[in-house]
Amino acid sequence: MKTVGKNREETAQRAAQRSTSNVQRSTFKESDVGLESGAKYDLEERLLDYAARIIRLVDSLPSTKAANHVGGQLLRSGTSPLPNHGEAQAAESRDDFIHKFKICLKELRESRRWLRLIQRVPLTEKPKLIDPLLAETEELIRIFDRSIRTAQANASGSSVREDSPDAPDLDLWKLEVERWTLNVEPPAGPQRTAVTYAPKKRAQSRRKSQ
Repeated sequence: MKTVGKNREETAQRAAQRSTSNVQRSTFKESDVGLESGAKYDLEERLLDYAARIIRLVDSLPSTKAANHVGGQLLRSGTSPLPNHGEAQAAESRDDFIHKFKICLKELRESRRWLRLIQRVPLTEKPKLIDPLLAETEELIRIFDRSIRTAQANASGSSVREDSPDAPDLDLWKLEVERWTLNVEPPAGPQRTAVTYAPKKRAQSRRKSQ
């Protein structure tokens, strides 16, 4: 009888352990936010990796009213650039391509705000682990911003209609835009040059001559 009771107790303990493991949320580890060594120039793979890291972060948040709200918003905005980039690759015109890229840029900027809010509260036990994910968000924002500027500049400089037989192939143009922006590091911010101050210096020299 003692053996039967002991077996029942062990069975109940194992069942309780399985039940507990099912409701536990995943732990957000440093490996979930780290980038692989070396630059990644395949934008689709980079956005796929970004969306996966956003999902792992959201799954690790506590089950509170605030965390569920913020996590849901981040999950929507953080995974949106991946499918919208796919739609941009199938764009029917330059305007459509630029529009889809602008959606990606908008969603990335929103994701940056939600990530900063998670850090500020904080809604995770180790808010510093979000820094690499924030850095990747910033890089993707610069990439899409530069891509949009390049596409707009190319579109405004073209005198040939897109439905004309002389128009360049749209798919080749889209590939060229992404290739150029992914291999050129955009500036971190507006930069001042000596030209900006040249008019003031010339004005001063005229006063001295008078």
